[in-house]
Amino acid sequence: MSLTGTPFLYTLIALSVLAIALPLLMWSRLRGPRVLRAAARMVMLLFAQGTAVALVFVLVNNANGLYDTWDDLLGTGTHVQQAADLGADGTGGIALDRLPRVRQTFTQAEGPGMHTAGGVRVTQLKGQVSGVNAEVYVWLPPQYDEPAYAHRAFPVVELLPGYPGSAKSWYGTLHVHEQLAPLMRSGKVAPFILVAPRTTLLPGVDTGCANVPGTVNADTWLSIDVPKMVRDNFRAQPAPKGWAVAGYSAGGHCAAKLAVAHPDRYRAAVSLSGYSDPIVEPNSLAAQSPALRRANNPYLLLCKAAVPPPVALYLSGQPKDGYEAALALRQQAKAPTAVHVVYIPTGAGGHTMALWRPQVVPAFRWLTTQLDQHPVSHDGKGKVKGTTPRAPSNVDSKHAALASGTASRAAAARRR
Repeated sequence: MSLTGTPFLYTLIALSVLAIALPLLMWSRLRGPRVLRAAARMVMLLFAQGTAVALVFVLVNNANGLYDTWDDLLGTGTHVQQAADLGADGTGGIALDRLPRVRQTFTQAEGPGMHTAGGVRVTQLKGQVSGVNAEVYVWLPPQYDEPAYAHRAFPVVELLPGYPGSAKSWYGTLHVHEQLAPLMRSGKVAPFILVAPRTTLLPGVDTGCANVPGTVNADTWLSIDVPKMVRDNFRAQPAPKGWAVAGYSAGGHCAAKLAVAHPDRYRAAVSLSGYSDPIVEPNSLAAQSPALRRANNPYLLLCKAAVPPPVALYLSGQPKDGYEAALALRQQAKAPTAVHVVYIPTGAGGHTMALWRPQVVPAFRWLTTQLDQHPVSHDGKGKVKGTTPRAPSNVDSKHAALASGTASRAAAARRR
């Protein structure tokens, strides 16, 4: 029974109701020696407490997309088949254009949000270069299957969760596809293909989107194997022009690092409450040695870059939660590197999905302009590009305005 599945949730609800009913019905009806009656009552109480704790955990887990499978929760699963030393560029000297095409079979994904806005599909991908074997979730924009767009290639955004986190969280908790689908239909946001690959590849650790020879090649999985699979199976634009990567928390760190490290693979990145130094996440493999920390710190990568990478970064954060790191990156950036920093006041909430959900729309409006994409309406007519809109579609919500960074700093101060 799936950890995040509806049957397991309903089973826990039924058991919780039973756990409450049993003491009410049986407490005074128990017969036998006093010791046995006391033991039976203790068992009923423990059963009630256990089911209550389990139910609350599952509700929190489903709401925040923390653990996707029992293996993730128990730390018993691995998705790494091999982890060869692939060198500085993560290719191992392999001529990527000579690799055979990857043909994948996709099925309807299950779980919260997976059937909405046209549905999310999933496939099990065996990375040709990375040695990773894991699932990848793909959502196609409303225009993808329309005859008018039969020969159009679409831009792509890879979506990365935090740690612990499920690849499904962008769909099931942040509702990225549900938020963006109507804006894509009306021509306010470009029709992006949204791709969410698994990032929890080893039990009990955050890969930090790093290549660690002998352990995992997470960077290669995310920046080479997954993009190649998408281009081989869908009408996706070539890299780097039509490609971006977005993430929150640990996923935000990865998004910024991947874009800065691989400007030949990504044109832009969105980091929501991310960080630069991998040491911020104690369980990160990228923080296990000074060399790995330096190699996976986007700030240091910008510092030592012989030529500033032609990438654009959208960095949002609160004081002491990503904002200072974002300012440091902006200060270090030199053209053609562009860094857009969004200040999120503390009054918007903490390091949670509720903080990041309202940021989805403004971030994708920004991506639309930075990837030089022309949003198109549902009737196929092009829309004139303009500056990034200052207000998201849910600007009438005070909390959403704060969380998306559209509220003024003066107004934010008044709410504190």
